[in-house]
Amino acid sequence: MAESHLGELLVRLENRSARVGVIGLGYVGLPLAVTCADRGLVTTGFDIDPGKMALLDAHQSYIEAVSSADIARLYAVGKLGWTTDFAALSDMDVIVICVPTPLSKTRDPDLGYVVRTCESIAAHLSAGTLVVLESTTYPGTTVEVMKPILETSGLKAGEEIFLGFSPEREDPGNATYRTATIPKIVAGDGEAAGQAMTAFYQIAVDRVVPVSTTQTAEAVKITENIFRAVNIALVNELKVIYDAMGIDIWEVIDGAATKPFGFMPFYPGPGLGGHCIPIDPFYLTWKAREYELSTKFIELAGEINSNMPLFVVNRLRETLDRASGKGLSRSRILIVGIAYKKNVSDMRESPSVRLMELLVEAGAKVDYLDPHVPAIPPMRDYPDLVGRQAIAPEEVVAAGFDAILISTDHDAVDYAALVALGLPIVDTRNAIQKRGLPMDRVVKS
Repeated sequence: MAESHLGELLVRLENRSARVGVIGLGYVGLPLAVTCADRGLVTTGFDIDPGKMALLDAHQSYIEAVSSADIARLYAVGKLGWTTDFAALSDMDVIVICVPTPLSKTRDPDLGYVVRTCESIAAHLSAGTLVVLESTTYPGTTVEVMKPILETSGLKAGEEIFLGFSPEREDPGNATYRTATIPKIVAGDGEAAGQAMTAFYQIAVDRVVPVSTTQTAEAVKITENIFRAVNIALVNELKVIYDAMGIDIWEVIDGAATKPFGFMPFYPGPGLGGHCIPIDPFYLTWKAREYELSTKFIELAGEINSNMPLFVVNRLRETLDRASGKGLSRSRILIVGIAYKKNVSDMRESPSVRLMELLVEAGAKVDYLDPHVPAIPPMRDYPDLVGRQAIAPEEVVAAGFDAILISTDHDAVDYAALVALGLPIVDTRNAIQKRGLPMDRVVKS
């Protein structure tokens, strides 16, 4: 029976008649849905957010990596659609799950979105369907969590349905690597599922990299992000140490980066942002406890990175005191860049929001300048900051700021105009010096 279901699925994939459903139309799901549709597969996006549906109905993209023109074009030729009706999952040959996998307040994995999505799939699942998880999680999730839920449908994994894991590798703002051009790790739960995974993703992306098990594929993604988190924590710790010594960490890194082997540059910042790097390492630390293993190195990296906003705020406090004798409670501060990384609107886990919260708690009046984020959108945390409006560039001069804090170095910001204000600037991204501007009143932090 497995051979029959697999053979039929492979034929549909080969002739591009397979129907693809993508659940979760966020920063991962929408680009994937558009890519699949562009590669000739009839694709339906599923989401519970009526706001997203309204924008898609108007053929408007809400993610920079996807153009509104592509949405309109693919809809017009019948390759792309979207719905909130999960009953339509029964018509899909491939279902890809791209829902959030956040942490709880105690840094335990919160798989609630994955569990509820799998329950919805199980209620409408058809034989011969490939179900894929792309959301980052701990090793074992596909077979330990997804599989039992999906099999409540009465369909047996590996025989009547096929399960796989393929970690998303989206990098918002990266114009070089997009969904189709990023190498794709794939794995199936068993040989048949592995064949189905390879056949599907060979259509969607340029390069497929199969690995032996879903647990391995899950571990690949976590390893990639732990590597970055630990190395960023290292340079953040070095920044604090070298700062006390009067040494410029940016100059140190630039010098070390000239070595043609054995060194990979990472750069400090005001904390970690984005969905992956601040969160993913703790999926492994949680799973490691099941094996009675400690993860001191990973947890230390998380602690260092989490403490960076406090370091930055203290540096701003010292700078204000030296410049004007003012404390934070009597100051008005301009935060430059509220998104988590340059040249995007993505607010997920942005350290800039934590900086704003700390400054507000200290009694400061705080505004932000960000050409990509006109207003702070709804977030899982910081409800008191949601809806705050960005200050217009032309309003900055008259606002009467006491200091400027550069948290995200968007290219669209006029840094020369900021320097010309003559205010003390705490620069966490080396944005001023990189642009060759006067450093007289700039403190790198």
